[in-house]
Amino acid sequence: MRLPRRILMTADAVGGVWTYALDLAAAFACMGIRTMLAVTGPMAEEERRRADAVPGLTLETAAFKLEWMAEAEADLQRTETWLMGLAARYRPDLVHLNNYSAALVGWGVPSVLVAHSCLATWWRAVHCSAPGPEWSSYLERVRRALHSAEAVVAPSRAMRADMAAAYPEEKLDQVRVIHNGRDPRLFSPVPKEPFVLCAGRLWDLGKGIDTLNEAAAGLDWPIHAAGPLEAPDGSSMAYRHLDCLGPLSEADIARWIGRAAIFCAPSRYEPFGLTALEAAMSGSALVLSDIPTFRELWDGAAAFVPAGDARALHAELRALSRDADRRSGLAEAARLRAANYSVAETARRYAALYGELLARDTQPTLARAAG
Repeated sequence: MRLPRRILMTADAVGGVWTYALDLAAAFACMGIRTMLAVTGPMAEEERRRADAVPGLTLETAAFKLEWMAEAEADLQRTETWLMGLAARYRPDLVHLNNYSAALVGWGVPSVLVAHSCLATWWRAVHCSAPGPEWSSYLERVRRALHSAEAVVAPSRAMRADMAAAYPEEKLDQVRVIHNGRDPRLFSPVPKEPFVLCAGRLWDLGKGIDTLNEAAAGLDWPIHAAGPLEAPDGSSMAYRHLDCLGPLSEADIARWIGRAAIFCAPSRYEPFGLTALEAAMSGSALVLSDIPTFRELWDGAAAFVPAGDARALHAELRALSRDADRRSGLAEAARLRAANYSVAETARRYAALYGELLARDTQPTLARAAG
C-alpha cells in the first residue's frame, strides 16, 4: 500500500478536533508520514507547546475567523489564499481537511474531508429546527465541500445519519465511518474520589451543561466542570451549582478525569465525544445522554438518561453515587469498550483510505503511459 510522505491537515484549536489532529500526527509520524498542520482561529500558548512536542509535525497558524462564526466570509477568502500558499511551499501528497471551506481550495492532490461537526446538525439537535437564512452561505459552502472532496469521513454512524438528514441532496450513504481514538497510555485507572466530572466547551449549548447544572442541586457529591465558559465570540455562560474549573492543560484534565468516580456527558449534540472516551480509559463510570452517538459507542457500557431531562439526570447521579458496586461494574465495562477506540486503529484506517486514494490518483497516469 502506498502511503503519503507528506500530508497537509487543517484544524482549529477550539474543540476536540485539535486533540484529534495532534494524536493523528503523532501516530502518522510512526508510519513515516510527516504532517503540516494548518490551524486557523484563536490559539493559546498551551496548544502551541503541545504541537511542538509532536514529532514530524510542522505547525502553521493564522488568526482568521472560523467558518461557523458570524461574518466570516472575508476571512474565509483570506484563509483560502493562505492555504494555497502553504500547499505551494509544502507540496503535500494528500490533504486531510477538518473543516468544510478548505475542501473548496483547488488542491491538485487527493483530499479527505472529515465531518466532525456541522452547524446544521448542531442546530437541529439544540433548537429542534433548521438554521435560519442568515446561515445560508455557510450551508451552501458545506454542500459544495461535500460534493468536492474525493472522500468524506464521519466519526460515527450517528453523525453520518445526521449529515444525510441535513443535506439529503448530497447522497451521503457512501460516507466512510472512522471512529476517533485516543492513546490509552495517557489515561490509566487510579483510586477514585467521590465527585462527578464533566469536561468540554462549557459555553456550547450542545454540551447540555445547563441540564447538568439544574440536576446538580441537592446531590450528595460535588460536580466539577472543566473547560472554557467564554465562547470565541465573547459571550459566556455561568452555572450556579457547578464548580467550574476553567480551561485546563491536557495533563491537568487527565488528572481530574483519572480521579473522577463518575464522568457525565449530558450532551444534546455529540458527533463522537473524546472526553467520554478519556474517562472510560481512566476507569470512570459513564453517565451519558441517550443520544444516537453515545448509544452507538457505549451501549451496554454506560448509564443513559434522556437528553435535557434534569430530573432524570439528578436521579441517576444520586443513585450511582450511592452504589459502589454498580459504579465499579460500569467503569469496567467502559474501560473494556474503550479498547475499541485507540488512536493507533484510527490512524491505521485513515492510512488505508489514503492508500486507496493515492492508488486511484495514479491510475489515469498509468493508463496514459500504457497508451
